[in-house]
Amino acid sequence: MSDILTIADLKDLARRRVPKMFFDYADSGSWTEGTYRANEEDFQKIKFRQRVLVDMDNRSLESTMIGEKVSMPVALAPTGMTGMQHADGEMLAAQAAEEFGVPFTLSTMSICSIEDVASATTKPFWFQLYVLRDKGFVLDLIDRAKAAKCSALVLTLDLQILGQRHKDIRNGLSAPPRLTLPNILDMAIRPRWCAAMAGTKRRTFRNIVGHAKGVADMATLASWTKEQFDQHLSWKDIDWIRERWGGKLILKGILDREDALMAAETGAEAIIVSNHGGRQLDGASSSIMALEEIADAVGDTIEVHMDGGIRSGQDVLKALCLGAKGTYIGRPFLYGLGALGKEGVTKALEIIRKEMDITLALCGKRLVTDMGKDQLRR
Repeated sequence: MSDILTIADLKDLARRRVPKMFFDYADSGSWTEGTYRANEEDFQKIKFRQRVLVDMDNRSLESTMIGEKVSMPVALAPTGMTGMQHADGEMLAAQAAEEFGVPFTLSTMSICSIEDVASATTKPFWFQLYVLRDKGFVLDLIDRAKAAKCSALVLTLDLQILGQRHKDIRNGLSAPPRLTLPNILDMAIRPRWCAAMAGTKRRTFRNIVGHAKGVADMATLASWTKEQFDQHLSWKDIDWIRERWGGKLILKGILDREDALMAAETGAEAIIVSNHGGRQLDGASSSIMALEEIADAVGDTIEVHMDGGIRSGQDVLKALCLGAKGTYIGRPFLYGLGALGKEGVTKALEIIRKEMDITLALCGKRLVTDMGKDQLRR
């Protein structure tokens, strides 16, 4: 792995090793993908102030997110179908995160179930919740996350309706993939992926199949899922979710100052400034461009986190300077997972940590918690 120096290197390797429909699922946005691209590109418009002749010995990237100690303020974001990037992907990524000392967030739409990940880890992870029409199923999900001793519930707010992602439609995305001739040929040239997937029983949405009423196989799962997005979801729903959960709550999907102020009144521990990785409203602001206004608006009333477009340790530091207490990476760890499995997830985290450490030093700071707006050239 000596030639893998950047997240882009992991992305290139993952593109070769992961079947096209699953790589495209991770590496795409909605409609024109304008917001997806802006998430990454807008980081490049932000510049650091380089400082010299400052004692930079004994640097530390340690911090906290919602009161939990982290080796650096970076969590693994909830990503759907992670287990199709690599066999048992959620379990492997959770193990890598635990060993690295950062949070792992399991998606409702994961391939490995809550119970699978709990069996593969020794410390609490976080669980991301979609509120669906089947409230009995939602309540059961919350209870299962509590039983697994998850230490935070991440409630996604921006998926009441699904943004159209053209690549997924054209690729006929499904888990497991349908055995059409194009899919068979695509998988045949990726023997490492096929061999790993042949060795696991986890190939569909195990948080749903066998748990949601009437969902027992792929055919019933597909019809159930199409009907489940809840367009009636509103701020009042947070009350019963928080009451049922009873633990730390994070609200994901805030992109507007007014929504941030309302979120701060819910009793949640944190919000995540996020546009769902550019996969929902194409044409919305990038997450990094929305961050500063939101962080200034809520002040210390609620902890502010951010995701979307982070591809380096420098991006993490820029987000911290603009008011984020913590950040999340989705695609970077997925590229690592698809490229090299668990080892690749660790490699992605190591790349980001090294970039953060060197940049921190060249900015004249020793503690990551000291990074602020004064470290940016405005």
